[in-house]
Amino acid sequence: MYKKKLTTTALALTVASSMFLTACGGSSTEEKASTEKKPAAKTDEPVTLTFWDENAGPARTPVWEEVIKRFEAKYPNITVEYVGIPNASAKSKYDAAIAAEDTPDVGSMQTTWLPEFSIRGALKPLDSYYKKSEVSKKLNEGAINVNKEITQDKKLYGIPYAQNLDALWIRSDWFEQAGVKEPKTWDDFFTDIEKLRDPAQNRYGFTIRGGAGASFTIQRAMFAYSGLDYFDKNGKTNINDPKHVEFVEKYFSYYDKWTPKSDITNGYKEMTAAFDTGVVAMVHHNPGSYGEHSKALPAGTYKMIPLPTTDKGQYVAEGGNAVNLGMFKSTKHPDEAWKFIEFVNSADAQSYWNEQTGQIPTNKDVLDDDWVQNAQHIKVAFEVYNNPKTKIYMPPFYLPDYRSILDTIVDPGVQSVMSGKMTAKEFLDQWAKAIEDSKAKYDKTFSKK
Repeated sequence: MYKKKLTTTALALTVASSMFLTACGGSSTEEKASTEKKPAAKTDEPVTLTFWDENAGPARTPVWEEVIKRFEAKYPNITVEYVGIPNASAKSKYDAAIAAEDTPDVGSMQTTWLPEFSIRGALKPLDSYYKKSEVSKKLNEGAINVNKEITQDKKLYGIPYAQNLDALWIRSDWFEQAGVKEPKTWDDFFTDIEKLRDPAQNRYGFTIRGGAGASFTIQRAMFAYSGLDYFDKNGKTNINDPKHVEFVEKYFSYYDKWTPKSDITNGYKEMTAAFDTGVVAMVHHNPGSYGEHSKALPAGTYKMIPLPTTDKGQYVAEGGNAVNLGMFKSTKHPDEAWKFIEFVNSADAQSYWNEQTGQIPTNKDVLDDDWVQNAQHIKVAFEVYNNPKTKIYMPPFYLPDYRSILDTIVDPGVQSVMSGKMTAKEFLDQWAKAIEDSKAKYDKTFSKK
C-alpha cells in the first residue's frame, strides 16, 4: 500500500539528510557559562509570549492564528501575541531586533539564519528541552542533525516544523491543450518555455525570480542542472564552474522574451500571483505555495513536478531546506516558550499547518494522515527524496555571513545579469569569491589549534 511506502520514505529522508551533512571545517569554541535569566513567572501565572512569523501573508497568517488559538486553549495561562512579517523584509527585521536587543520570545526562521543568529548570541540552545520532550521521538532525525551540524558549537537552535523541496508548479491543463510534454530534463524545460509562450493570450512559459530571494532559486536551479557538490575536492567552490556559467547564461537569456518583463523585481508574492492569475505556465518554487494555488486555481488544472534532472538523469536537491522555530535568549519565559515550540511540533499542529500550506511535515506520525497520502505534491517530494539516484548537496550554511552573501551580493547580482549590466561569468565569479573569502576567514577563526 502507498501509505506504508510514504511512512518508510520518511526514514529514507532522514538517512539522506544525515548522509550528506557537511564537515564544517572547525572545532567549537569554549562554552561560556550560562547567564540566562530564570523564568519570571511560575507556569500557572499569566504569561504573554511574542511570536514572529517570518513569512506572513493572507495565506499563512490565518493558519498561524488558528494554531495559536488551539495552543491557548490547551494552555489558558499563556497568551501568544502574533507578529507577522512579510518574507522579503523578515531577515532585516530580525537583524535590527538582535542589534537593538529587542527580540521576540519565539521566532520562525529559515535554516540559513541559524548559524549567524547563534554566533551573535541571540538564540537559546534547545538541546536540553528537546531531549526531555516526546517530540524528540517523532521528528525527522536528519533535519535535526543538519541544524546542529551547521552551527559552530554544534548545538540545536532551531526545531524544524516543516521541510521543503524545490520543484516546478505547472499549469497541466495548458500543457495538455498545447500538446506539450512535461519537462524531464533541462533541455525539455527550455523548449517548453518557448512552446507555451502565447502572445495572443498574454501567456508566458515561465517566470524568473529576479527580486528578493532570487539567490535561492538560481542556486538550486544551477546545482540541479550540474549535479556538482558545493565545493570540489580541493575546497574550492563550484559556484563559478563552467557548467554553471553555461546554465546561468541560458536561463537569464529567456528574460523579457519568453518570460515577463516584470520578472526583474519579482519576489515570491509576485511570481506566485503570475502563476495563479494565468500569466505563466511554470513557476519554480516548492510545496509551500500549494495553499495559494489551491485557492486560486480549479483542481486538475495545476500540479507539482520535480525540477528537471541532470544530463545523467539524476535528481538534485538542497539539504537543510526547512523552516524552524527558535527561542531567543532574551525571553523571560523560556519554559512557556518551549511549550509553544513543542506544541507546534506536535502531530496535530504540524498536520494542520502543513496541510494548509502544502509543506512536508517533520513529525513522522503525520505521515499516516489521509491528506498526506492523497496530496499529489507531497507524493512528488517523497518520490524525489526516495529515489536512490537523488543527490543531496549541502551549501555552507555554517558560514556566519552565508545568508548575507545571498542577500547583498547574489540577489542584486541576479538583477545585474538580467538587466545586462553584468555577464553571467562576472556574476558567478563575484559570488564564488565572496563564498571563498568567507570560508577562508571561518577556517582561520575556528580551525583547530
